[in-house]
Amino acid sequence: MTTALLLLAAGASSRMGQPKMFLTWQGKTFLEHTVSAAAAISKPVFVVTGEHTRAIATALQHYEVQLIPNEQWQEGMGTSVAAGVTGMTQAGFTPDALIIAVCDQPFITTELLQQMIAEKERSGKGIVGCSYDNTIGTPVLFDKQYFPALQQLNGQQGAKRLLQQFPEEVATIPFPLGSIDIDTPEDYERLKNLSP
Repeated sequence: MTTALLLLAAGASSRMGQPKMFLTWQGKTFLEHTVSAAAAISKPVFVVTGEHTRAIATALQHYEVQLIPNEQWQEGMGTSVAAGVTGMTQAGFTPDALIIAVCDQPFITTELLQQMIAEKERSGKGIVGCSYDNTIGTPVLFDKQYFPALQQLNGQQGAKRLLQQFPEEVATIPFPLGSIDIDTPEDYERLKNLSP
């Protein structure tokens, strides 16, 4: 089974007050943490960009990535998912599955992504999400049968809509550290004090 990873990095990080994908932790930016984790399963790693396209291109020049600019990034996450899936397929990539991730979850690892792929194969389900804090969230794996639906997302509708629409098709794996996402300066300070 071939799997690609789509990293959403188009936001303006308004609550952080600076582009959070460039914040550093353990010697790497958040962007590099996620791309490094994904490199073992996705060649290239697809990165949806928005306001900071040029800076992301410079930051990732030594990684095997393909940037997909989303001209409508200000309209919400749904447009980034749709632009990412469309850009990937238009570039000639048609993997069997796609994992959608965000770059403000610093504890995403290669092992976690491999567990998601294994759970899809074990369960036969078309969607594999991560469970934390009594919810199911990113990263989320989608079988290729859901690519057309992902391309229809818009505005603030994230891919979670599909988890709600097809609950019988959703498997999960535990990712307790998934609840740690970095949206504010306070979140970042707490992260720097953690030693998981």
